[in-house]
Amino acid sequence: MRSKYNAKKSMVDGITFDSKDEARYYEYLKKLKAKGEIENFELQPKFTLIPAFEYKGKKERPATYTLDFLIYNLDGTETYIDVKGDSTPQGELKFKMLKYLHPTMDFRWVSRSLKYSESGWIDFKELKKRRRESKKNA
Repeated sequence: MRSKYNAKKSMVDGITFDSKDEARYYEYLKKLKAKGEIENFELQPKFTLIPAFEYKGKKERPATYTLDFLIYNLDGTETYIDVKGDSTPQGELKFKMLKYLHPTMDFRWVSRSLKYSESGWIDFKELKKRRRESKKNA
């Protein structure tokens, strides 16, 4: 079964990623760690947005958000990354809820762009903005 964005699963180091870009970001983080630019990282940190509850006698499952990576920075801070090729209204709402529930934490959506970023990775909203501007000026 294909994903809603036709993303193809990729395997690196025996780990299956939902997209080629997630796998590429994993490789990018491995390089940053090897160079000593980050302390470490882990995969798939999960947050509960709404806990399980009962409604009119029926159990409702919790609403969760699973990001792609948690980066442990050299200064002791943590950065949570979700690699995005595109977004959905549901995804945007869940991301907004996550930021509302944890306002002091650093959550980011990033996208791959060789055109607009030296590292190959750029903030998702910044990429959309630059693409709109480029299209407008074309």
